[in-house]
Amino acid sequence: MTKNNTIAQVLKVAVTGQSNNYTFAVTLSSPDTGCNRYADWWEVITPQGELLYRRVLLHSHVDEQPFTRTGGTVAIEPQQEVIVRVHMSADGYSPMAQKGTVESGFAAVTLPSEFAVNLESVEPLPGNCAF
Repeated sequence: MTKNNTIAQVLKVAVTGQSNNYTFAVTLSSPDTGCNRYADWWEVITPQGELLYRRVLLHSHVDEQPFTRTGGTVAIEPQQEVIVRVHMSADGYSPMAQKGTVESGFAAVTLPSEFAVNLESVEPLPGNCAF
């Protein structure tokens, strides 16, 4: 897959707070078309695939691209490496993610297509899409 507007991407990750109490501001680009296809969550996971935090998105962002949403509390240490990735309602997880630490920042990474796909069924999950 190439970096373009046909797949969702995590473009930027900004973190505020303190050790074990961080808020993430995640900027996404997603090819939303409405409730039939939209970015329905972003999440923070360990490199081993453990879910640390999920921010459920309640509606599509057809006319707001890219967009930023905050979430937390994420209980990690400043030097703990994590991955931030986005999920599309119709397409599953995007391989275009960001990996890094609070201490050193985040950079783009391409994840394997089957990386931690088991998390798709872990709560919290989105309910009905508002629009």
